[in-house]
Amino acid sequence: MSDFFKNVPPEQAEHIDRIAKLAFELRENHKALLARHGAEDEADLAAKIAAGEVAEHPAYEDYLGAAILEQTRQIIREELKQYMLEVETYAPAS
Repeated sequence: MSDFFKNVPPEQAEHIDRIAKLAFELRENHKALLARHGAEDEADLAAKIAAGEVAEHPAYEDYLGAAILEQTRQIIREELKQYMLEVETYAPAS
């Protein structure tokens, strides 16, 4: 198994760790909002609201929150991916 962090300066490794933890927290909070209503994803929750399977309040607020969390998580994941590519590019080889 490759040791990705072998040549990564500590400051950059800590930054990657913080971003990864944030992405994890966003994912877990997203899942928790959907789980309140037994929904697989935002589309499923919206369908449950429209069908009257779950109460509009607070389900709609949870739908909006889940959508925002997922959008934010996708942005963070892309930023992490780009940052890791930069680190890989500039990290000195051993």
